[in-house]
Amino acid sequence: MLTFRQLLKSIRQLDIPPNAPVIAHASLSAFGEIHGGAETLLGALMTACPRVMMPAFTYKTMIIPEVGPENNGMEYGTGGDRNKMAEFFHPDMPVDPLMGRVPERLRRHPSAKRSLHPILSFTGVGVEDALAAQTLDEPLAPIGVLAESEGYVLLLGVDHTVNTSIHYAEKLAGRKQFIRWALTPKGVVACPGFPGCSDGFNQIAPHLEDVTRRVLAGRARVQAIPLTELLATARRLIEMNPRALLPETSSDPRVRDTLRAAGLEA
Repeated sequence: MLTFRQLLKSIRQLDIPPNAPVIAHASLSAFGEIHGGAETLLGALMTACPRVMMPAFTYKTMIIPEVGPENNGMEYGTGGDRNKMAEFFHPDMPVDPLMGRVPERLRRHPSAKRSLHPILSFTGVGVEDALAAQTLDEPLAPIGVLAESEGYVLLLGVDHTVNTSIHYAEKLAGRKQFIRWALTPKGVVACPGFPGCSDGFNQIAPHLEDVTRRVLAGRARVQAIPLTELLATARRLIEMNPRALLPETSSDPRVRDTLRAAGLEA
């Protein structure tokens, strides 16, 4: 069973500067048994990295309209029962379970703040400037602020398919973004800048080999990558090859419409 001290020792071995902000993604189950669970893992993370941000996305606010813009990576009119079950966004809405238990624990931390995007919010401690940068039109702007502050991506037992920062690099490279719609107390709100499919993101790993720091913590591989290098690498790959970091095959309509927008066939 992993303890707080063991987790803290492993994370500190990554040699992340103590004042550097991190955007972290975590799978609690990847570590095996941790004494104290998500709270212990988060405690070790925040002790090693006092400025931490995590995605706090809320997909249950989303609805699918009957009609909308063409080539928008979705099949209109298919909301059905899902639309009926959609919930109004509010600042205390729990993080979507798909994000794992650690970001929800961070959201509930007494010192944590949260941005107010109705689908793609972030939560964190010591990253108020990044959270404040998010707007409805620029949902991934907090990542850019962390990069300007020489931040890191921290992957705790997960791989690049959950690395939200690569989506920001896609936007910087001019890759197509999408529109989604969310329920809010002010009504249905259009949310531009919604990212595409991440199933092919592990293709970036060999290109980051020289800048990736790795340790083992229990059964989990923990990786740290400087944000500036990650963004520059992903952007360069996409600008050189419009198919870069996309899955070879996918039923996700976002992949089809990403390729279509680049003048390619799916």
